[in-house]
Amino acid sequence: MATFMYEALNAAGKPQKGQVEATTTEEAIQRIKGQGFFPTSVREQKKKTAGGADGTEGEQKKPKKKKELSFNFGNVKPKHLTTFTRQLSTLQDAGLPLLRSLQILEQQQKPGKLKSVLLDVCEDVEGGSSLSEAMAKHPSAFNRLYTKMVAAGEVGGVLDIILQRLAEFMEKAQRLKRKIKGAMVYPSVVVIVAVAIVTFIMWFIVPRFEEIFRDFGVELPLMTRYLIGFSNWIAGKNVGQSIPGGIFIALSPIIIFVFFKLIRKATPGRAATDTVVLWTPVFGNLIRKTTTARFTRTLGTLISAGVPILEAVLITRDTSGNYVFEKALTKVHDSIREGEPFAEPLREAKVCDAIVVNMIDVGEETGDMDAMLLKIADNYDEEVDVAVAALVSLIEPMLVVFLGVIVGAIVVSMFLPLVNMIESLQQGGAV
Repeated sequence: MATFMYEALNAAGKPQKGQVEATTTEEAIQRIKGQGFFPTSVREQKKKTAGGADGTEGEQKKPKKKKELSFNFGNVKPKHLTTFTRQLSTLQDAGLPLLRSLQILEQQQKPGKLKSVLLDVCEDVEGGSSLSEAMAKHPSAFNRLYTKMVAAGEVGGVLDIILQRLAEFMEKAQRLKRKIKGAMVYPSVVVIVAVAIVTFIMWFIVPRFEEIFRDFGVELPLMTRYLIGFSNWIAGKNVGQSIPGGIFIALSPIIIFVFFKLIRKATPGRAATDTVVLWTPVFGNLIRKTTTARFTRTLGTLISAGVPILEAVLITRDTSGNYVFEKALTKVHDSIREGEPFAEPLREAKVCDAIVVNMIDVGEETGDMDAMLLKIADNYDEEVDVAVAALVSLIEPMLVVFLGVIVGAIVVSMFLPLVNMIESLQQGGAV
């Protein structure tokens, strides 16, 4: 019999470590479950001898494959990771050994971050580590959600199915993100072009009119004086002004972005910004629906993969992306740990619509929580599509009206003095 080292969760969701004697991995898993634990990692302890690290005296170690020199900064792109997950699922479903599947996918990758990570994963798996343990060493590529689902698939012997679900989950998440980004492209381009045109008018056109008005000695209306003052600020012509205001306008998106990132570094800043965003008119409702779809799909996928409910809630909390939802899911976790129902703390937090809480409550009662959560996610994905389409249709006329007001104000401000000048010339000619 062999000795298997294991990591597991007890009934309270706390991690446990130990070892068990068994003939096969499946037998070891059954013995661990017989002790009332849920195994998350099971691996055979290899005996070391004087001749070699794994008991083969005369066997020589294979030389490690040299890594290609490449710049591997940042994280792996979600698109590349999704493709890898789908391909690994297909290879596992075809019956190929795990190490061989990883080597095939590593060889076909282009030089970059993912190829370097897969090379390390192959080495760790070849050295006796489980796939989830090897992936957990690279959080920049495989987040906690990914590694926990892989671990659940390994323990349950359904790695191919879990990888397929994980690929579907990632594809839907990317599809939703693309829709939202695509909807924001048109308004963003219009705003940028409009700001550039107005800045050009203020910097080059308005000063020409100012010279004309000054030469003719026309008395300027209040609206025109404000416009000329704003033009002088943009061009940096005000007394004591060293930097043109146009530079501030050009740099304002970068300044706002950096300031927003710095605020969110601290927990109070994240709490304040996430709360304000959720209650923002129009956009707040869209973000609430998006976050609800994400957290229900994440939690439903984890539960269907066999991850214990307590750990699934914690992983969902850490990947929700919104402080308000994180706080609500923390209360849900504490409630479940105390033996209370799932839905009640979520209802008290008031972060989700009543229909979401009621459906979760029904799923909890019927024991079909994962399917109910995935239904909620599908429903909210459709609602997000509708909300995005409605937002785009609302933004377009609002932009037209806003730009019309700005251009109209500039035109009126410039033509009022011209009207006064023409009237004074006519009066002078009549005399």
